[in-house]
Amino acid sequence: MLAASTSIFTMLSWGDQGYGDEIALGTLVTLQVSFLAYLLGFAIGLVGAVGKLAGGAITRGAFNVYTTLVRAVPELVLILLLYYAGSDSLNRLLGGVGLGPVRINALVAGIVVLGFVQGAYQTEVIRAAIQAIPIGQIEAARAYGMGPLLRFRRVVLPAMLPFAIPGLANLWLNATKDSALISVVGLSELALTTKQAAGYIKYTQGNPLYLLVFYALTAAIYLAISLASNQFFAWLERRTRRGQRQPA
Repeated sequence: MLAASTSIFTMLSWGDQGYGDEIALGTLVTLQVSFLAYLLGFAIGLVGAVGKLAGGAITRGAFNVYTTLVRAVPELVLILLLYYAGSDSLNRLLGGVGLGPVRINALVAGIVVLGFVQGAYQTEVIRAAIQAIPIGQIEAARAYGMGPLLRFRRVVLPAMLPFAIPGLANLWLNATKDSALISVVGLSELALTTKQAAGYIKYTQGNPLYLLVFYALTAAIYLAISLASNQFFAWLERRTRRGQRQPA
């Protein structure tokens, strides 16, 4: 319990007297949700891009509908729709076969929903990157007798990464920020943890300066994640472009 005149250093400390450990845990949850959702979105994006480029009419149409709807509807609306409507539909389906309802874990739901949204954007980024590959490279691999999977692993994937990384880097930053929207399903990530701490501090302290410090700290954490991510993706892009002529 915080006293009426608790200092800001005590509020940010670890333990029962401060919220430092809660904010650190919220940061870890934010990174966990963002990373796993990003990986899920990348897997969906690969399948979607290949489906749009090499699939039949029905496959292309299905992925076109998917990417158009997800990119047109705000993320918050999609999260609410997929979480609540999806949970209700699943429980109705289980009830129809004689099984009891299930309670969906908020962490798993957040990862799946955010990954589903990420997948639509990554589909378009990866599709454009594949189309930027000189067609002669793919034709040469086909002439050597490489099958579709081997051709994709040895030719298409390494060649498209330099074109895709800038867009994928932006989508990773979007994932870290969109993770704050997952708080609507009850997941205590960084933004929700800060909001709860700030609300309690406002009730007990009544000093708006303390609220400013907490929200500024949260903004600084998001900024640190973004700066570190930019450095990583810049290194990754340089590595994937080894042997290529760089602009002056």
